[in-house]
Amino acid sequence: MTSAAVMSQSRPPATIDLQSLKAKQQAAWSSGDYAVVGTTLQIVGEQLCEALDLRADQTVLDVAAGNGNVTLAAARRWCEVTSTDYVGSLLERGRRRAEAEGLAITFKEADAEALPFADNSFDAVVSTFGVMFTPNQSKAAAELLRVCRSGGKIGLANWTPDGFIGRMFKTLGKYLPPPAGAKSPALWGTRAALDEMFGARAASIQIVPRNFVFRYRSPEHFIDLFKTYYGPMLKAFAALDADKQKGLHADLVALIADLNEADGGAMVVPGEYLEVVINKR
Repeated sequence: MTSAAVMSQSRPPATIDLQSLKAKQQAAWSSGDYAVVGTTLQIVGEQLCEALDLRADQTVLDVAAGNGNVTLAAARRWCEVTSTDYVGSLLERGRRRAEAEGLAITFKEADAEALPFADNSFDAVVSTFGVMFTPNQSKAAAELLRVCRSGGKIGLANWTPDGFIGRMFKTLGKYLPPPAGAKSPALWGTRAALDEMFGARAASIQIVPRNFVFRYRSPEHFIDLFKTYYGPMLKAFAALDADKQKGLHADLVALIADLNEADGGAMVVPGEYLEVVINKR
């Protein structure tokens, strides 16, 4: 999917039921066990904290935190961190990781589109591959801006539409099309959408394309793990009959083969994302 094609989805009709879509998405992310996948992405949280140049004792809010990759990375830098997600089981996984490392972190269930915090509460607001999946994207962006103090920073890691994960979701969409008018999460991986959502309130928006490298034993290992633990893929396979499951599996194998840099049966696939640092006015 090209960036232009993704942007064509940027204005959903008023008739779309965003609450219903949110409920379905929450059910998807609550299924399986995203923490199994999320743990492999820890390096992204560490790199984002470095890009933000976080300092000890700064207040940091992690939105749609999952099992807490940026949460833990910020706490390791002696920040005062609040970790939020609307899936309680994922917050519990983050809490257990924090306890294992002896890190003091506040965990709170919260909807990214209605954050239960006062205006200008945090020095930095972060999200890695989380807030980009909110149904009401403009509302979520407004919430990130609202709770970040003037002069503070918003740090994001968002999959791009033309990278591996963007193409993977496009493949899933061939078999289970999203609701008509729903905005693509991959919008958050485009400069145009970020400028539209944050530009009016930003002193600057710094964007660096990066790759997270998916390293698995084999393409089959990746697919088996994702369809067991990664909610959106688990739900997709569960909703299809046997023939369509075979078709989806074959398409995913072909996608991986197109990008795989490994020899000998292993999987080494770069997944492009945007590392975003927004300096709020």
